[in-house]
This record gives sequence, C-alpha cells and structure tokens, in this order.
Amino acid sequence: MLDTSKAATRPEHAPADHPKVAAGKVGILLANLGTPDHYDYWSMRRYLSEFLSDRRVIDYSPWLWQPLLQLVILSKRPFASGAAYKSIWNEEAGESPLMTITKAQTAKIAESLHDLHGDRVEVDFCMRYGNPSTQSKVRKLVEAGCRKILFFPLYPHYAGATSATANDAFFRALEQETWQPTSRTVDPYFEHPAYIEALAQSIERKYAEMDEKPQILVCSYHGVPKRYLMEGDPYHCQCQKTTRLLKERLGWADTEITTTFQSRFGPEEWLKPYTVEEVARLAKEDGKTNIAVCAPAFSADCIETLEEINEEIRESFEEAGGKTFTYIPCLNDDEAHIAALTRVIEENLGGWL
Repeated sequence: MLDTSKAATRPEHAPADHPKVAAGKVGILLANLGTPDHYDYWSMRRYLSEFLSDRRVIDYSPWLWQPLLQLVILSKRPFASGAAYKSIWNEEAGESPLMTITKAQTAKIAESLHDLHGDRVEVDFCMRYGNPSTQSKVRKLVEAGCRKILFFPLYPHYAGATSATANDAFFRALEQETWQPTSRTVDPYFEHPAYIEALAQSIERKYAEMDEKPQILVCSYHGVPKRYLMEGDPYHCQCQKTTRLLKERLGWADTEITTTFQSRFGPEEWLKPYTVEEVARLAKEDGKTNIAVCAPAFSADCIETLEEINEEIRESFEEAGGKTFTYIPCLNDDEAHIAALTRVIEENLGGWL
C-alpha cells in the first residue's frame, strides 16, 4: 500500500557522507481495534491475551487480574471465541471480516486523497491488537518519507478503551523513532454531519427494501462499565447524541428509535439498557415484534456485529416472541462513509497540505 519506490536523496549542500533523506510527505494512518490471525486456539489466545491485558480495557490490578486471565479465562475462552470467529471468517481471503473491510476502506480513502493531493500523501492502516501493529506501520510511513502523520482511530465515539488506547499505541510507536514526525490525532466524529448523513442514508436504503417498516430501530453501541462514565469518560453521552442527531435527520418520533449497549464482560454493572435484554423486553412487553438493529459505534462489521448482534441478540429477540429481526450493516466501505471519513481527514489536515 506504501510507495517506497522513490529513492531518498542527500540534502542539498550536505557532505558526501550525509545520510540520504526521503522527501517529506504526509501520512494518514487509520487504526481499528484488531483481529486474530486465525481462529485456532493459539492465535485466539495470543490475541485475547494482548487485548484483555490492556489496562485501558480491563483496569483491575494486574496482581489480581493476570493470574485469573492467564490461568482461567485464557484456558477456555479461546475455544468459544474461536468458534465465533470461525462462523464469520472470510475463508477465501484467509482473514476476519474486519480485516477485509478495513483494507477496502483504506484503499478507497487512499484513492480519494490521492485524487486530491497526489503522491504527497501516504495512506495505510494498523490494528491496536494483533497485526499489522501500530509500531510497524508508523515505521513504514517514516521510511516512506512521511514527516507528518495524522493518526485516525476509526471510532466515531471517544472511549478510554478504544480511542485512548489506540492513541497510546501510536505515541509509544513514536518513542521508537530517532527523528519523530510531527503528529496529530483525529477527534471523535460522532456528531459530524457527514457521518450522521451516511448513517441515515444506510437506514433509509434498508427500510426502502422492506415490505413493512420496523416498529423501532435499536441503535446498539458497544458497552463499557458504568463506572467509566462516573469517572468522566464521555462515551455514553456521545452515543446518546448520535442517536438524537440520527433521529432528527430521519424526522422520526422518540418512540421509533432507542439506544442500547452490548458486549458486556465481567460481573460489574455496564451501561444500560443491555441490548440482549432490551430486544427481548421490546418483543415480550411492548409487543414490538418487528425491529431493526444498527451499530453506529462500529466503523466496520466485526465479531460484535456479525456474530453477537446477528446471532446472540437476534436469538434473544426471537425467543421472546419477536418475529422480524433486521440487522442493518455497518457503514463499512459504503460510498457515503468513505466520503465522510475523507472529509474528516481533510479537516484535520489543515495547514499541512
């Protein structure tokens, strides 16, 4: 994806023994959560160990958490997680859907930015956990002559366990560089008009295909412990605002859309309502047997959407008496989404190009 064919040159008037320096470019490094290399036990164990050892994700004392993680959780969980990944794996490409989609997003964003700026920009992607690592991609961008790097975590909403830990990995990568590039990180884009418009268009397209409009749209966001909200993490408020802006753009009533949170892990209370419980309540108590579910916090379909929403959450709804369950895919490499991400990038490149 990187073009390193252009040879580095020695600075003008420099002595003959001066190291050659690549021409200055701007790098755009997209970052997503990550993916195991495969769904076998050891690949899953390596991935889960890295992910669940992150203090931004699980902030319990390592003295208590690591023995439990390494001796108990990681002896069993890789089997269950591996089976879940196997059910959605892109066997043809030999990779997870998240990897396939992130590659497609990167290629399309690169094409858009090259149309605007030519070879003055280099666009690539990395994963917070697993491969390709953030450090390896920062190194490649620097080797390609990038003296400025815009780091873009592909999370619309800020959370310590997503945006912050991705930035942490980027900053650690910069520590390894002898000549550090000038760098910027991209703000969350949960309320950006282009992002809200892309979301709205995806919902309108899906609804137009249906014979009967769902009674309610469930916006299911990835959950975090409630304690994080009380400690000042803005994630909950940003999710609520995305739902409100989406509702206003669609021109819907409050009763036609709701916010829930999924992927709870561990014994403590997380943000509520829990999606898996709320869809069952909607069917059983409110008589809403025709619902649609979207996942605005995910920039690409992954295990939490393709397996958790489309299987576990769907099953909970149907067991409670639900009849019609429609999952609306993430924005992925949709044209409007790529345009929105490109616009966010352009706004954050101000003064660099």
